[in-house]
Amino acid sequence: MKTMNRRRMLGLSAAALTASTLPAPAQLIRGVGRLVVGFPAGGPTDTLARRLAESLRGTVAESFVVENRPGASARIAIQAVIEAQPDGRTMLVSPDAMFTIYPSVYRRLAYNPATDITPVTPATYVTFAMAVGPMVPAEVRDVATFIAWARANPDKAAFGSPAAGSSPHFMGELLIASAGLQLRHVPYRGSTPAIQDLIGGHIASTITPIGDYLPHVAGGVLRVIAVADRERSAFLPSVATFGEQGHAKVVARDTFGCFLPRGTAPTLAAQIAGLIGEAVKAPATRDTLRAVGQEPFTMSPPDYAAYLEQARRNWEPIVKASGFSLDE
Repeated sequence: MKTMNRRRMLGLSAAALTASTLPAPAQLIRGVGRLVVGFPAGGPTDTLARRLAESLRGTVAESFVVENRPGASARIAIQAVIEAQPDGRTMLVSPDAMFTIYPSVYRRLAYNPATDITPVTPATYVTFAMAVGPMVPAEVRDVATFIAWARANPDKAAFGSPAAGSSPHFMGELLIASAGLQLRHVPYRGSTPAIQDLIGGHIASTITPIGDYLPHVAGGVLRVIAVADRERSAFLPSVATFGEQGHAKVVARDTFGCFLPRGTAPTLAAQIAGLIGEAVKAPATRDTLRAVGQEPFTMSPPDYAAYLEQARRNWEPIVKASGFSLDE
């Protein structure tokens, strides 16, 4: 009996020693956590947040809810997270433009993207593309023929984007500069109304995330003429990039990332980044996100902070050259 007890004690001691060398899990907080989104329900950011809410239940908090706080180009949502406690229970899910492009667009910004919030990890990335609709003749199927049509029809030549000051807006400005083209920008409040006007023949073209086009391309309603990435998209592999068509500077990629309040402990941010990485790579979540044109993409908090800082530097001269700016 003594021998068995001693063996049992040795086994328990070994198990305890092994457990002490493993990273501690994030501490469970009682109550409900919030995933704050600066856009209405139903969009790509909201879709991502709702998948994360399901996956993160029982990890950092007992459960998570998505809190949609649209308005002021997502700045209301950002401010809500900045003012929250840095305990891991309040997290922003957002496109990175609010931290990479906005500092150059807004003359006065109420937050400092480098110091007022803690980048955790991107969760996905999206590729942008340009498409034309029924207003444009059927023979226009690439950038060169679109440019020729636009020059012949200056009164109709325009492109829509999801918002003024967005990544697609400035990709259109890059095309204008690259082609020496007069192309009017028409900003919308989101991709959905832009696509609706494109389908309805009220606007010639749009630049939006590629996922917005997929159901309409399949139905033959829209034609995607170029992808704004360095490589072709797996979603539409037959469509050439802008670079392949002679406009190499028309390239950008947006991440949809997760952000915690400033002052969040680095260990907690790293733990949550790991949980998000597991969530977006799970087959069910990955397939849901790919259905709306998002690809899983994660990195560590320090790497993400460096990524955002480099993106800020890249966008600054592009925004400045466009001459576009907004007041707070």
